[in-house]
Amino acid sequence: MPINSNRTINCLHFINGQFVESDNKRTFDNINPATEEVIGTVAEGGKKEVDYAVSAAKRALNGPWKNITLTERSKILRRIGDLIQERQDELARLESLDTGKPLSLAKKIDIPRAAYNFHFFADYIISITNEAYQQDDQAIHYAHRRPVGVVGIIKPWNLPLLLLTWKLAPCLGMGNTAVIKPAEWTPLTATALMEICKEAGVPDGVVNLVHGFGPNSAGAAIAEHPDIDAISFIGEPGTGAAIMKAASNSLKKLSYELGGKNPNIIFADSDLDEVIETTIKSSFINQGEVCLCGSRIYVERPAYEEFLEKFVKKTKELKIGDPFENGTDVGALVSKEHYERVNSYIDIAKQDGAEILTGGKRPDGLDKGYYLEPTIITGLDRNSRCVREEIFGPVVTVSPFDMEEEVIAQANDTHYGLSATIWTNNLRRAHRVAHQIEAGIIWVNTWFLRDLRTPFGGMKHSGIGRTGGMHSLDFYTELSNITIKL
Repeated sequence: MPINSNRTINCLHFINGQFVESDNKRTFDNINPATEEVIGTVAEGGKKEVDYAVSAAKRALNGPWKNITLTERSKILRRIGDLIQERQDELARLESLDTGKPLSLAKKIDIPRAAYNFHFFADYIISITNEAYQQDDQAIHYAHRRPVGVVGIIKPWNLPLLLLTWKLAPCLGMGNTAVIKPAEWTPLTATALMEICKEAGVPDGVVNLVHGFGPNSAGAAIAEHPDIDAISFIGEPGTGAAIMKAASNSLKKLSYELGGKNPNIIFADSDLDEVIETTIKSSFINQGEVCLCGSRIYVERPAYEEFLEKFVKKTKELKIGDPFENGTDVGALVSKEHYERVNSYIDIAKQDGAEILTGGKRPDGLDKGYYLEPTIITGLDRNSRCVREEIFGPVVTVSPFDMEEEVIAQANDTHYGLSATIWTNNLRRAHRVAHQIEAGIIWVNTWFLRDLRTPFGGMKHSGIGRTGGMHSLDFYTELSNITIKL
């Protein structure tokens, strides 16, 4: 893959330590969403390529990789993180080309966090301990941790490298092998990561990459493959359900991080300037294409009008345009298909009688690319599809509330339960409300602040299981209890 080229960038599969074409030579185009231009081709894999990759992963699982010590694996993870840092500018450019996000955002968040994921787990895996118990003078019981096996990693398109490394680092750290399918819209950094893994000393066959699509393609082949022992998936709930059905025949372990329709609850006693600064980010960062974005905003009525005035003003100041231009805040949506989907929700909002306070249209002067102005909607009731369904774009709804009990009920009135944000300077209220919100991660007076040791995941349709720290390692290992009679 000539990833340093400014011209065509072609992506091949990576199987058993080699970049290879598809068995049938089929490819598909990779489109730059900011220009709608073809920037390269991607090998289109399916069942055959997945079979090759799984076979390589199985051989590697029982090969030299099996005998590499925990300390040696830690050194390899750290080396991968170091190489990501060394290639930061190049990887950020690839990420921006693929996703349409501002280059500055990729440099500030995506690539540094990708490196940190490997550095974090490099340190974490050598600090873990296992349970041990002495049963009077009869026996000693202790837990032995071993790899779960071959892991299928199916990753999304919104934070491609960040989220892939979040899964791959603990997977490798625990001695597993992997078969990865990146999102078809964003193949570049996943392909580059394979080069990095090889350079860092990952043995051939330990990490494999198959490009392709989901249903009836590479994604389905991974989900139903009998020799894949676990699947880590990040995406939308419908795809998660399809994977669960396909995986059920072989009873695979599953870890899901799915969608969110997250409430952002703002009480009148909060500092509105601080609220606005963070809410701009939690609404529109990465074009709103983040599962943790606070897309349902609830403001206590005494602060409602002032909040709207300040929020609309700040939103209008955001610079929309070329991801590679300095100062760009909002880039392009990831694809034509997704652009049309997000716009369809704005049409629904208008049909439901909503008021569009700002945005809701293509920016003036940007005739090419999948650009949409950051959009603020008011006047919708809680049953509108725009309030209930995940839009996954730069679109938020804002509603007033009067009573604490009222906003808690509205916040929980959803099939999702990923995250929530609460803004208040009342400590007792912060605890009281946080304890009643049905979400896996709840921020108070902040957003997107993460400690990678803590549990991360969603309730209801937002996921299965938790990741982070020991929670990640638990998924990627099997525990045996060994009893020694004294």
